[in-house]
Amino acid sequence: MRISRRGPLRALFLTTAVSAALLIGAAPALAHVHVDADDDAAPGGYAMLTFKVPNESEKGASTTQLTVELPNVASASTEVMPGWTARLDRDVAAGTTRSVTWTAAPSAGIPPDQFALFRISVKLPDQQSVNFPATQTYSDGQVVKWDQAPLPNGDEPEYPVPTVNLSAGGHADATAQAHGASDGTARWLAGGALVLAVVSIALAILGRRRT
Repeated sequence: MRISRRGPLRALFLTTAVSAALLIGAAPALAHVHVDADDDAAPGGYAMLTFKVPNESEKGASTTQLTVELPNVASASTEVMPGWTARLDRDVAAGTTRSVTWTAAPSAGIPPDQFALFRISVKLPDQQSVNFPATQTYSDGQVVKWDQAPLPNGDEPEYPVPTVNLSAGGHADATAQAHGASDGTARWLAGGALVLAVVSIALAILGRRRT
């Protein structure tokens, strides 16, 4: 009498697939607007800020505009970015800059599943932590505001505000690097789960053929 092994094989496939999906689902969201400062950034000093802006549209729209609020910095200048224009909102009387807006040309923008880097040189306020609330606009009219503070338990909110943290020594904190490392770890775990799933299924098929 020949015993079918399709049932155990199917169960093994479902088990490994579900495990991989759970690990992938447990990975933190990777696509957030965030800001990095150069290593020698210090409170009250000049710094080059780089905003990484991913496209999170679920409808295939492009990112066409980014506005970043500045803490009334005394000096600001943007980097030339092909396909985009930058406008600084200055308070002439106070001699400060309140925000910067990048707008894409009709044929430009950030397509789905891509990101762009926006750079601006500013004179930082004399404080250890600086927030830069951002507003991301899509070609279909969707507007996303990145302005939420960390949750009371320390977890990251859905739309965290881009923040630059400066250490007591006057250097950019390693928060962004640590966040990137944790994202990378999550990706490796998810990828490892998928590899294990494939290997388990392959071994089960080989064992079935041998018997």
